Amino acid sequence: MFGNISRRALARLLGGSAAAATLPNLVSESGAQTPAERVAGHRSFPPGFLWGSATASYQVEGAVHEGGRGLSIWDTFSHMPGKVDNGDTGDVADDFYHRYREDIQLMKNLGLKSFRFSVAWTRIFPNGTGAPNQQGVDFYLRLTDALLEAGIQPFCTLYHWDLPQVLQDRGGWENHDTAKAFADYAGYTVSKLGDRVKHYMTMNELRTFVEVGNQEGRHAPGLKLSRGRLAQLTHHVVLGHGMAVQAIRANAPAGTKVGVAENPVATTPVIESQEHIEAARKAFREENAMYLTVIKEGRYTEQYLKRLGSDAPKFTAEDLRIISSPMDFVGTNVYQPAYVRADANERGYAMAPPPASYPHMYSPWLTIGPEALYWVPKLVSELWDVREIYITENGTSSTDTIAADGHIYDTDRVMFLRNYLTQLQRAVSEGVPVRGYFLWSLLDNFEWADGYDKRFGITYVDLHTQKRTPKLSAKFYAEVIRTSRVA
Repeated sequence: MFGNISRRALARLLGGSAAAATLPNLVSESGAQTPAERVAGHRSFPPGFLWGSATASYQVEGAVHEGGRGLSIWDTFSHMPGKVDNGDTGDVADDFYHRYREDIQLMKNLGLKSFRFSVAWTRIFPNGTGAPNQQGVDFYLRLTDALLEAGIQPFCTLYHWDLPQVLQDRGGWENHDTAKAFADYAGYTVSKLGDRVKHYMTMNELRTFVEVGNQEGRHAPGLKLSRGRLAQLTHHVVLGHGMAVQAIRANAPAGTKVGVAENPVATTPVIESQEHIEAARKAFREENAMYLTVIKEGRYTEQYLKRLGSDAPKFTAEDLRIISSPMDFVGTNVYQPAYVRADANERGYAMAPPPASYPHMYSPWLTIGPEALYWVPKLVSELWDVREIYITENGTSSTDTIAADGHIYDTDRVMFLRNYLTQLQRAVSEGVPVRGYFLWSLLDNFEWADGYDKRFGITYVDLHTQKRTPKLSAKFYAEVIRTSRVA
């Protein structure tokens, strides 16, 4: 069928318009490979690539009043009228606290090599500081033991937005002491899990919990801070990250790896020409100035400080040294692009927002731009010489319903994943050091202010019975994992 087809025409058949430029020469002089083998090679990932999935404590665990757990800001926020769609809360969620063994069997059935979970700070320290709670420690020991018994490598996130309410009552991340409390919690947790867990992420999506929770007020704790207060809070957050890196180093066994899971502004050239690519590179560094850039460079950019003026955060040289404590890897959560074009302005770039008619998934914010999964790891690697990158989240919501035959045919999610993974394979094939991919999410779960309406899982969860039903996308992902190629 493919005997006389051109490389560019074959790229079109593969569904990867952007892949044409990177498509390897599929015609060997010996003619040893079949056309199917050539296509498979083009879409394949290297041996040892780590395929996983991810969840977060408040989104799946439930059991909020069990095991000595204290209250977090999301317990408080979700019970405030009008804050979460349909009045949903995480009180029960997916009942993962009781059903984790059942869910680990789901992971085994999929063939997952790794599972990214988060520890609930208030299960370890119910009041944020003070005496630890052994019941909470024991739960995560049982969880990680069960994962390892199943041959699944645990990746642990130490903060996925569930700040202890007691600490919020003392000022939350606006209070410098919260950074120290976080580091103490991180160090203690790692001292207990360190013989089981070898990869830790300090925090998940700094930008989201800072800005959506403390500027826009749509997430916990529901604040709308002034620009100056927000800038200082942001500084305390990245300082807490750096202090946690140091605490993990001090308490973890040799060979432990530490990173962060950030959702950077995914600057993507609107046209893949040199001028627009360079603009995207400049934009990536500047648009992420207060998060990944200061973490990797140990300084705030001149443009960032100039833009804030008198609202710039107060900091010391020692703060910057701590913030930039060396990491072993960078995790990036990638969902949508931020298109960038070259411009003659002072910054050298301008944002090119998509029009209202641009296609998006069931979550209105999730505009479809698969090439973001190529450009984010590429720019992270090039800007800061990062040698180990993980895609710590990628996935989509969908209007999932159970068909008459009992199946869930989430074809839109399958196509979303296929297109995004094709772009990730493009990056990996060019030598971008992406070592693994964590699909969001294993289960339908509590999607923050959207409640349970926006289903991100590849496993359907009946919230009334807690029955789990793998969707079509689960079968797709299982095939990706089995063959380590875009299915």
